[in-house]
Amino acid sequence: MSTVIGISGSLRRGSFNTALLRAAAGLAPAGLTVEVASIREIPLYDGDVEAERGIPDAVSALKDRVAAADGLLLVTPEYNNSIPGVLKNAIDWASRPVRESALRFKPAAVVGATTGQFGAVWAQAELRKVLAAIGARVVEAEVAVGHAPTRFDEDGTLVDEDLREQLGEVVEALVSAVAERQELARTAA
Repeated sequence: MSTVIGISGSLRRGSFNTALLRAAAGLAPAGLTVEVASIREIPLYDGDVEAERGIPDAVSALKDRVAAADGLLLVTPEYNNSIPGVLKNAIDWASRPVRESALRFKPAAVVGATTGQFGAVWAQAELRKVLAAIGARVVEAEVAVGHAPTRFDEDGTLVDEDLREQLGEVVEALVSAVAERQELARTAA
């Protein structure tokens, strides 16, 4: 049994990205659990807070969940052609201190949705760059959900079959990356 932590970079109640995360979780094959983690309570990163008071409880809880998981699925909207600050902030916290980063060598997949035409492609590219820079192993598969209001029904169900198929391919690529990492760990032991 493998566990992937799923994080939506949108805090909005009716978020298409959170709906996309739920759709991905629903496509998980037998033997894979996708647990959704909230980043709503993560405070802004402040090195002084970290040095003087230690890591805040909400950050410790997120880091522990990510560290214990076999992989990571990040779903991002696009704000001003980039990653939402709340998502980047959570990644910054999870990657510190560098030697203890919960993200180092962690298999990760990135997908995204926007109400506009391009489906968060720039934000996804930026997020992949950040994850690679901190040592995560980002899978190549991607899904860009443009015109999100037409791709989900009023209940937040992904109704576009082509996108569901693409999302399934991303989940499978992440499953493969997780299996590879587990096999490497077994052979190294």
